[in-house]
Amino acid sequence: MELCVALDLSTQEENLALIEKIKEHDVWLKVGLRTYIRDGEDFLKAIKQINPDFKIFLDLKLYDIPNTMADSAESIMGLGVDMFNVHASAGKRAMQTVMERLSSYKSRPIVLAVTALTSFSEDEFQDVYEKGIADKADQFSKDAMDSGLDGVVCSAYESASVKDITSKEFMTLTPGIRPFGEDAGDQKRVADVAFAKEARVDFIVVGRPIYQSKNPADVVQRILEQL
Repeated sequence: MELCVALDLSTQEENLALIEKIKEHDVWLKVGLRTYIRDGEDFLKAIKQINPDFKIFLDLKLYDIPNTMADSAESIMGLGVDMFNVHASAGKRAMQTVMERLSSYKSRPIVLAVTALTSFSEDEFQDVYEKGIADKADQFSKDAMDSGLDGVVCSAYESASVKDITSKEFMTLTPGIRPFGEDAGDQKRVADVAFAKEARVDFIVVGRPIYQSKNPADVVQRILEQL
């Protein structure tokens, strides 16, 4: 299991200050939609200047018509990131088109599909998808695997089932991890590190417990010790 630190602070300067504090640790860094829209490719370059060994997860959740998603994925190839994601609900044809477009490259980032956002409650999810989270996450995971993706984004509560119906090599990345029992905030389906380990999660994403701490490096170290 690997740790992915969410860079969700309100300014580029704050995010860079956080990265400086944890630069000695072997972690992934998650660059989300707000951060990338605000700070762009220059921010990705700034991360590598602090520590070229940092791996970057570009969390943009691509969701559009198949050709536009494939065009966007190909543009992402030029950014030098190590992982990005798409929405599984865009459909198998869209996911297959993305992977077909990337197949011409000698190497590519890890590509994950978002199943159910961890901010959804069961009732909210049913309102949108007319199916329960667990069942739909399983379906989306099968679709993603059949389409050639490397794994999915899901909560820790779906990870074990995803592994069982796909394969142990099919990756799961789980947001909403609260390593020391912190408040859930706007997340509904949160879990701690021990639960994530039992669920065979490959990547855990931790944000607020790290960047709201007075000593982020200490929190990162404590999490890594649990892994």
